[in-house]
Amino acid sequence: MEKVREIVREGMRVGNEDPRRIIHAFKVGLALVLVSSFYYYQPFGPFTDYFGINAMWAVMTVVVVFEFSVGATLGKGLNRGVATLVAGGLGIGAHRLARLSGATVEPILLVMLVFVQAALSTFVRFFPRVKTKFDYGILIFILTFALISLSGFRDEEIMDLAESRLSTVVIGGVSCVLISIFVCPVWAGQDLHSLLASNFDTLSHFLQDFGDEYFEASEDGDYKVVEKRKKNLGRYKRVLDSKSDEEALVNFAEWEPPHGQFRFRHPWQQYVAVGALLRQCAYRIDALNSYINSDFQIPMDIKKKLETPLRRMSSESGKSMKEMSISLKKMIKSSSSDIHVSNSQSACKALSTLLKSGILNDVEPLQMISLLTTVSLLIDIVNLTEKISESVHELASAARFKNKMRPMVLYEKSDSGRIGRAIPVESHEDDHVVTVLHDVDKSNNADNSRGESSQDSCHHIAIKIVDDNSNHEKHEDGEIHVHTSLLEDVTRNGRLH
Repeated sequence: MEKVREIVREGMRVGNEDPRRIIHAFKVGLALVLVSSFYYYQPFGPFTDYFGINAMWAVMTVVVVFEFSVGATLGKGLNRGVATLVAGGLGIGAHRLARLSGATVEPILLVMLVFVQAALSTFVRFFPRVKTKFDYGILIFILTFALISLSGFRDEEIMDLAESRLSTVVIGGVSCVLISIFVCPVWAGQDLHSLLASNFDTLSHFLQDFGDEYFEASEDGDYKVVEKRKKNLGRYKRVLDSKSDEEALVNFAEWEPPHGQFRFRHPWQQYVAVGALLRQCAYRIDALNSYINSDFQIPMDIKKKLETPLRRMSSESGKSMKEMSISLKKMIKSSSSDIHVSNSQSACKALSTLLKSGILNDVEPLQMISLLTTVSLLIDIVNLTEKISESVHELASAARFKNKMRPMVLYEKSDSGRIGRAIPVESHEDDHVVTVLHDVDKSNNADNSRGESSQDSCHHIAIKIVDDNSNHEKHEDGEIHVHTSLLEDVTRNGRLH
């Protein structure tokens, strides 16, 4: 009885991890019921009444073809259908060629043909590209060719065998594909996209928590907080093991039709490139984590000498990862991560200056080695973060992510000291259309400055913000301050309406 309860608990755990697994089980059952009707009821009359026992091929097709995701199901279905068609045609040709050669030569020729095609097909399976996408199709090709060509039937009977086998495979495959697509579909492309964004979040959490864990003694904090932090730090190991999942999902996603925000010929291979860079970063993090948990700990007073730049390097890299995660989840182009990358590189330069000043001259050699190894790993992570950011930008461009509409506030300051406040209402390509709500006189009190703006004082201005420091300045608070001359040029050109 205890064994039964253990199985039930395991089943509940598997279902709770991903409820789509329960739905998938029902979908497979539905597909089997559908194709079984061809065997029991022959619903299309003359079209299916000659299937006989061969209708079981449709059931077998459902069992071996129906996979968890649409891409995997579609890939296997197309592999099986095309392989059956090609192998059936070649098998019939081999059978008839052998019949023409006479009763003595026929078995020898058939055996030679089967040997040649089986040997060549098996060798082709070792090609990396073929093994990744067409391995199942090659297996079905070998099986069907041997079955058709070596059968001892007469010509008319072998034609019926090939036709019925192909028809039942098509029925089973089409049933699987239709149910997979239209009944609670599971898209491998969406899973891949979510997995990559989740990996960004995981590394982001580690890097942002690294400073607190490395520079604060465990005994100074609450035990539960410390344990929770250590658990979060260990999540990065999932990224190290994600390579096989990513490659499998990319393979399945390439079979899928356009869906949702994923267009035809979506750059799935770019996800592999981004994932590879993330794993390189995760390996550095794994080494970095070993120094946190090492038995040989550097005294806190020595760590504190480099605390400010090291904290900033890890924190800014983590924030950059977080921004890239948000960009992926929302499928928008964003340059926010570049700001954090730039900040982390500035922290690297500050650290280099600090080290050149001889701040560690009085540190013991073993402690120096440990500390400098940590520094080196963090510098590697900062450099990798920059490469990851560039790779994400390439992905965003190739996938045609939407331009981000940031809730920026634009200020225009005139010589009289009056400030015009503007907010964006829409965006067209490079243009930013803003609405000027009202003019605020800096000499007025706070109550007057918050006065309500009337409809008469609203103006719509379309401005084009270019990457020219002479036209605008971007501040740390995320606001953009546009100089008066830019707005005046726009108004002069007649774009004020």
